[in-house]
Amino acid sequence: MMHQIPLFPLSHGLFPDGMLALQIFEVRYLDLIKRCHQQQIPFGVVWLKKGSEVQVPGEVPMLHDFGCHAHIRDFEQVQPNLFHVICQGGLRFKLNDIQPGPFGVWQGDISILAQDPEVELPTHLEHHAGRLGKIIATAQKQGQISRLPILQPYLLDQCGWVANRYAEALEISAELKVQLLSELDPLMRLHEIDSMMGQTGET
Repeated sequence: MMHQIPLFPLSHGLFPDGMLALQIFEVRYLDLIKRCHQQQIPFGVVWLKKGSEVQVPGEVPMLHDFGCHAHIRDFEQVQPNLFHVICQGGLRFKLNDIQPGPFGVWQGDISILAQDPEVELPTHLEHHAGRLGKIIATAQKQGQISRLPILQPYLLDQCGWVANRYAEALEISAELKVQLLSELDPLMRLHEIDSMMGQTGET
């Protein structure tokens, strides 16, 4: 099923259940974020392939083919033209086409991708969940959990959730992150991350 959604192109993207902190100051996005907050509707976050996050007259951004819904969890109007928002990743989508919309906000024709099925971690990959669990536990013990860029619930027994948290944190190219985002099999996604970490010595 295809439908249209307002887009927020970024040099860094978003994964399901992930956290995205934004400072909104451009006129086109002030209107978008206020509307999404008031109506409790998501917008789409996509990785920039070419172009600028800040609007450049006459520039048509090149975007990667996959993105993620962003739901506003926390909204703060710091000044009349400055919002601080915390968003949580929702469903993934394939971007089929873009076109200009109101106030210069790009609109995307998207096809929604299926939510990850619940797939428990196999034994040989449990150490990745263990590592995440230690980070969360340490932050809780130190009273720093609000500063940790990981939102509850902590689904440490689920391949998709664990894979997505590593995909966010790994210092890899946007192309590789989009490749991970588009992988429909959560176990395969975690295997790919395990392989990437092995190649960079981050296991």
